Amino acid sequence: MSKARYFKLILILGSLTALGPFSIDMYLPGFSGIAKDLNTTVANVSMTLSSYFIGISAGQLLYGPLLDRFGRKKPLFIGLLVYILASLDCVYVTNIDTFIGLRFIQAIGSCAATVASVSMVRDLFPVKDIPKVFSLLMLVVGLSPMLAPTIGGYVTAYYSWHTVFFILMCMGILILLASQIGLPNTYEPDTSISLKPKPIITNFISIVKEPQFYTYAFTGAIAFSGLFTYVAASPILFMDIFNVDAKTYGWIFAFMSLSFIGASQLNSLLLRKFSSEQMIFGALITQSIISVVFLLLAINGLLGLYTTIAMLFLFLACLGISNPNTAGLTLAPFSRNAGSASALMGAIQLGLGALASFAVGVFVKDSITPMVVIMASTTIAAFLILMVGKRNIKKTIATSPNEEIAIIH
Repeated sequence: MSKARYFKLILILGSLTALGPFSIDMYLPGFSGIAKDLNTTVANVSMTLSSYFIGISAGQLLYGPLLDRFGRKKPLFIGLLVYILASLDCVYVTNIDTFIGLRFIQAIGSCAATVASVSMVRDLFPVKDIPKVFSLLMLVVGLSPMLAPTIGGYVTAYYSWHTVFFILMCMGILILLASQIGLPNTYEPDTSISLKPKPIITNFISIVKEPQFYTYAFTGAIAFSGLFTYVAASPILFMDIFNVDAKTYGWIFAFMSLSFIGASQLNSLLLRKFSSEQMIFGALITQSIISVVFLLLAINGLLGLYTTIAMLFLFLACLGISNPNTAGLTLAPFSRNAGSASALMGAIQLGLGALASFAVGVFVKDSITPMVVIMASTTIAAFLILMVGKRNIKKTIATSPNEEIAIIH
């Protein structure tokens, strides 16, 4: 594969993956304005995040079988079209209940891009290169939490939060065109895959029974729910508790994203000397220590604005290292049904993320401590699952006949 082709594929796949994060992050600085315009509270507006996460989680399970049955590009086209129309409706929304519903529909559309991009990584690249490819995608995806809230802060300040959703609609149109024109047909439709509920459920069950899948899927998802916790709590944390304005909040959010991006790129370098398993173990040990220290500082009232930013920066860096590796090892055993496997992985991750963001809406009001409790609990739980699950993983993973066998232990 030429460098130019490789770069083009990474850029388009990264754009597909970044659509979801942009849809999550870009409107965060507008929470106060949304609450005022829709006659509700910031806590109720945060429920639009929960509905978005639930929509992505449910949509993952929908698109997985569709991508395997009809190929990658047709379901992707339909999903992006749904996203574009829902984004347009969000521009004109007038009450919070409708807004929550539209965010759910918008998520159903956007997750087609997420599932398709992950599936295409498995289609286009050999197993041994997948963690590195995911790290490169993290670089593209990582720009979204840097740019989205910053742009959203200025758009909200100078125009309105409605304009944010118009911009998201335009992004959806551009990504739809790029994916349909620039991506190859990476997977031939498999007519043997049934779309009836029973075979689909049976297929998902067979995937979940694979020890490598459930160990790394749940380890990665539970650890990553700490990021969802931070994202959902950040408008309350910075704008309500620490009283920063929308523009400053956007810059803080962008700065925090440097941690995740830098760590994901450091991961690519470290993989030359260490295995993915070693990287996950080291990242979770470090993240556990950071979260415990973070919790002790919160309980004792020792967290100011800058201390909080520093602790979150370190916490997110650990996720930037563990996430590409857990994703790569989760999908490694699958070739024929990579779409369903990636969909199930995403559904687990985003379903747990929805629960975390819902907990934020319920418990995080005027104190940072509940947020840190959730983050510490999920980190330690992820580490325990990793330790228990690793005992059941086979030492080798059989891949397709044309791919070499990936040695995991």
